[in-house]
Amino acid sequence: MGRPLAGGRGVSAVGLLLHTPLARARRAAGLLPGVPAAPSWLAGRRVLVTGASSGIGEATAYAAARRGATVLLVARRADELDRVRAAIVADGGRAHAYVCDLTDAAALDRLVAQVLAEHGGVDGLVNNAGRSIRRSLAASWDRVHDVERTLDLNFVAPVRLTLGLLPGMVERGEGRVVNVLTWGVQVKAPKFSAYIASKTALDAWSRIAGRELYGDGVSFSNVRLSLVRTPMIGPTDVYRRAPALSPERAGEMVVRALEERPVTVDTLAGRVAEVLNLALPRFSDLVAWAGSRGFPDSPAAVRHLEEPAEEPAEAPSEARA
Repeated sequence: MGRPLAGGRGVSAVGLLLHTPLARARRAAGLLPGVPAAPSWLAGRRVLVTGASSGIGEATAYAAARRGATVLLVARRADELDRVRAAIVADGGRAHAYVCDLTDAAALDRLVAQVLAEHGGVDGLVNNAGRSIRRSLAASWDRVHDVERTLDLNFVAPVRLTLGLLPGMVERGEGRVVNVLTWGVQVKAPKFSAYIASKTALDAWSRIAGRELYGDGVSFSNVRLSLVRTPMIGPTDVYRRAPALSPERAGEMVVRALEERPVTVDTLAGRVAEVLNLALPRFSDLVAWAGSRGFPDSPAAVRHLEEPAEEPAEAPSEARA
């Protein structure tokens, strides 16, 4: 036993050292000799993950289940949801699958009612489902519906879901909401105006919601991920050659945000871009414009420019699960 510190009311020097930030991190990972790993906050918690049928959502679900959470899987594709649920159960975890099109307001409200009835609410919520769209303004003059569809899934749906589950969190005095966003909210890359605007809206809404509920024990974390190697980036040659996170790495980052409750998780590149946008806005505009000149629109957008009358509806992204 360490000697109690003066005025420490029995708190020993060893005990104090075990509660430094570095020691807490090592203890959580089981790296302190003789000290068992601390259980994750997720152990025994109920965590709902949208877009859980593939990519980042699937990886997040696995990571949360490994830490002891009961995972509520939400996506549109029943067969893929069943596959993810079965994999979690086979690994000794607990999971429930809910098929829902999040852009259908009535279906989303039914989902909330079902989750409340069957589980009494959730302790953690991961707003991951989304769609990306790469389309220049020149290919968008007559496509306001692209903006509406993107906002519906990337902003309106997660806000509606969050509002449905927040009352239970506030009543219990605890809850954690994590939004899977993009470094684009800092970089503001051309040709992604609808996508980045929708993610920026959720980023801002959640920051304000977190301030309003600061005293109620409910936290909001925005995870601004860089490029992640999912099927969403498959059709783009530039993306295939670019450095990218694995879905598993991204899922671990999301789960760490649930455990540690940071306000924001972002990248060095994103932070630099954000500073440059504020300090040198016109220079940043020039750099972004020049960089975008060699970056093509999506194939659907190119077809629209060449044959506007024959373009099919643009397919949702991989994360439109």
